[in-house]
Parts: sequence; structure tokens; C-alpha cells
Amino acid sequence: MIRDAMRGQDKVALGRVVISKREHVIALEPWDKGLLGTTLRYPYEVRNATEYFEDIADVKLAPDMLKLAEHILESKTADFDPSTFVDHYETALVELLRKKQAGVVPKPGPAPASEPRVVNLMDALRRSIGSEATKPAAKAPARRRKRA
Repeated sequence: MIRDAMRGQDKVALGRVVISKREHVIALEPWDKGLLGTTLRYPYEVRNATEYFEDIADVKLAPDMLKLAEHILESKTADFDPSTFVDHYETALVELLRKKQAGVVPKPGPAPASEPRVVNLMDALRRSIGSEATKPAAKAPARRRKRA
């Protein structure tokens, strides 16, 4: 009854719920045959966005670049399917616990691989151009004089 009344008036309810020993504000909205709960943040948890974006200059995008970006978005858009996501951490943890219960001593994992070196292409090109400018020019072969 409350859900249908909320849907009819296009309203959302706010409430409090305790999750992991902490109280959270929750928004309840009508969803299909039930209610959808979304936890919200307290004001002290939300930072002012202007502090983070004030140093970013305004950029004028070329219309063809914007159309390309829109095309990419359209081609990658799909319905959300939560079954495609897997909690790899939990899966590995459960597997480790099963092995321990079976008496199998886990082997230490391989050392973490070093981070791949990411090169900024523009910086690399600038360095390349700079090194070309500092190299002494190769001497051109001497020309032979023609005798008259």
C-alpha cells in the first residue's frame, strides 16, 4: 500500500539503517513489486567538486571528435547484467579456506609483478626531438672541385 502510494505521488522515503555497526541514511523508492534501497552519504563524506576540478582548463572539443565519442558510447552501450561481474577476492578467499580445512598448506604466491612502465608518448617524442638537436651534425662529404 505504501509503495503504491509513493509511486503514485512520485515520492522517495528516507530512513536510517545499521550496516556493519554503522548507521547509514537510506533512500527507499518503489521498484517493480518491491522497494529499492540506496544508501546515501552524510555531508561530511561528500567533498566539494570545485576543489578538484578548478585547475582543469576548459577545452573546446572539435565536433568530429565529439561525434566519434558518441559513436563509441552507442556501440558499447548494453543492458546491465550483474551476473557478468565476479568478486575475485571472495572466490580466492573461499578457495583458500577450503584448502586450509582440507589440511592442505597453501604455497606462498608468486611475488607481485612490477608495474608496467607507462610512457607518455608526447614526452618521449619531445625527448627524442631534444636528443636529435643536441647531436653534432654529421659532416657532409667534401666536394671535389672541377678543373677548368
